[in-house]
Amino acid sequence: MSRIGRKPIPLPKGVTYHVDGATLTVKGPKGEIHRKIAPGITFSTEDDIATVHRENDARQSRAFHGLMRALMANMVTGVSKGYTRSLDIIGIGYKAEVKGKTLVMNLGFSHQIKFPFPDGISISVEKGKGNVNSVVIISGIDKEKVGQVAAVLRSKRPPDSYKGKGVRYTGEYVRLKAGKSGQ
Repeated sequence: MSRIGRKPIPLPKGVTYHVDGATLTVKGPKGEIHRKIAPGITFSTEDDIATVHRENDARQSRAFHGLMRALMANMVTGVSKGYTRSLDIIGIGYKAEVKGKTLVMNLGFSHQIKFPFPDGISISVEKGKGNVNSVVIISGIDKEKVGQVAAVLRSKRPPDSYKGKGVRYTGEYVRLKAGKSGQ
């Protein structure tokens, strides 16, 4: 059996789930998330602990077993605690600010980059420390959406391999090259 699929999912206080046909809905204090269920997967609850079951041992069912358990665990964590991702903006003149429901970034281009907030995502900007100009904090209940927004923002100006300027995840290590002089 799938090691991940067998693991039980503890349901925190205030978190419930409901299966309606081929749709799984998880509700909690921070909101609710919907997801389509893979074929051959069922759910059961016992003493605030949810478990995921599969109907047979076919290769595809085994794969979906672990996948649906991981997705449901992410949904439960999202509606109870939420997810955050932070990005550091490094470089002279590079900065970010929030104007209404839009993130405005100056990243060394001739124009500003304007990024409207997607539904269910909140973005805030803090002053950075050291060589970090701004810290952009992305938060929401859907782990997939938070990660996707962070990746899109990072792709606007990935870290430079010579000076390290650009947008990077907080804690990301960027290996710098020596440059022309071969130092």
